[in-house]
Amino acid sequence: MVLNFAHRGSLTEAPENTLPAFEKALSHRPKGMELDVQLTKDDVLVVCHDAKLTRFNKKSTTLIKDLTWEEIQQIDVGSGFSEEYKGVHLTCLEDVLSITPAEVLLNVEIKNIPVIYPGIEKKLLDCLETYNRLDNVIISSFDHVALQNIFHLHPTLRLGMLFHYRLLDTWKYVKNSGLPIYSVHPNHVYVDQTFVQACKNAGYSVFPYTVNDWKCYEELVSYGVDGVFSNRPEIFQNS
Repeated sequence: MVLNFAHRGSLTEAPENTLPAFEKALSHRPKGMELDVQLTKDDVLVVCHDAKLTRFNKKSTTLIKDLTWEEIQQIDVGSGFSEEYKGVHLTCLEDVLSITPAEVLLNVEIKNIPVIYPGIEKKLLDCLETYNRLDNVIISSFDHVALQNIFHLHPTLRLGMLFHYRLLDTWKYVKNSGLPIYSVHPNHVYVDQTFVQACKNAGYSVFPYTVNDWKCYEELVSYGVDGVFSNRPEIFQNS
């Protein structure tokens, strides 16, 4: 049985990482959803992948870390997707948590690269605790120091270690980190059966990203992955 994640909401149906994108994703009844968090200037956990909003609004060139939550709410990130979403702004983590059923597994990625957000780990844990989401969440990051910080603050949380490039014996690196990693999240382009089995033999679940081709998805499932991150509803609802 695989468990697939809607990547940044349902970004083919609504602007990514906005409330409408998560509402669209939830309409497909996925078992999991993925989102990215960063910190605004006034320490609000905003849901966004990029360090700036320029990809969605060319007039916005300021780093998220230098914008307040009030300022971010004034930035239109929907018009570039379609006129239907004109005026839509980014969402904050609290708003996503408020609409997400308890049974949906959330993967929250700490986006600490290229901007480092000191203290984001504690703020994230406090927010998850407020919404009673500590039991059904995976905290992931390419910043493995952030994962270490999470572990020190809350040793029993599930941690997902993200990898973009191939490493020699990734599973050994994970083991040598000394962290109780729950899952390995590799770029799907280099994942093969040997990689999957080595990770699973070492005790880790494997969730490749971002898998949007059905043939590729079926191949990864045949290797024994535990699920994938996908932009396509026909994949992420297939759990």
